[in-house]
Amino acid sequence: MASSITELRKFVAPEIIFGDGARRAVANYVATFGAERVLLVSDPGVVLAGWVEEVETDLAAQGIVCQRFTSVSPNPRAEEVMEGAMVYREMGAQAIVAIGGGSPMDCAKGIGIVVAHDGHIIDFEGVDTLRVPIPPLIFVPTTAGTSADISQFAIISDQQRRMKFSIVSKSVVPDVSLIDPQVTLTMSPFLTACTGVDALVHAIEAFVSTGSGPLTDAHALEAMRLINGHLVALVQAPTTWSCVPR
Repeated sequence: MASSITELRKFVAPEIIFGDGARRAVANYVATFGAERVLLVSDPGVVLAGWVEEVETDLAAQGIVCQRFTSVSPNPRAEEVMEGAMVYREMGAQAIVAIGGGSPMDCAKGIGIVVAHDGHIIDFEGVDTLRVPIPPLIFVPTTAGTSADISQFAIISDQQRRMKFSIVSKSVVPDVSLIDPQVTLTMSPFLTACTGVDALVHAIEAFVSTGSGPLTDAHALEAMRLINGHLVALVQAPTTWSCVPR
């Protein structure tokens, strides 16, 4: 008996590299895409933690030109996206690397949209508004919970309308997500708790969603098990955890 087309589910995911030291693969992936000049998007907090300088060093070691863009607010603003796109064009970048939480990653997605379409980021609000592919995106998430490193969403703040808007497209799913537990060790206990609960809520949301299915259920249930069993201990003693335990 044929199934209804309404029962079909679509899954779009980046190439995911998980484990201690995954962040050190940034330069290799940039080279794989044939990029010689990249825009590195982050924020002041991640810069202070030292992760941005480390990525820059790895890129330089492979002869890849890199320029920082760290003017990113906790909720990335439309004007910041446009400023980042201008920097991208001026340096002649060919790919975008983002390291940080959801804000730098969403800003990086917005920059990619603007440079590919030559318009204003606000023009692309909504679902499936993108017409052409955006530059390669290589992301290193430094917090848990946002899922910007694997999702088809970009959330941008419009200060004029005093609201945040969504851009939804498989085109903004990053090409590569380098998930390295080591970079989370520089978070404060409070931020560790907040982002851990955020990840838990996303897992519950995925499990009860009307769009759930066998592939998402397995990951959602495992995420709930891991977070429930380890988040409290992680908040109490973050430096004793280098990778997610089983």
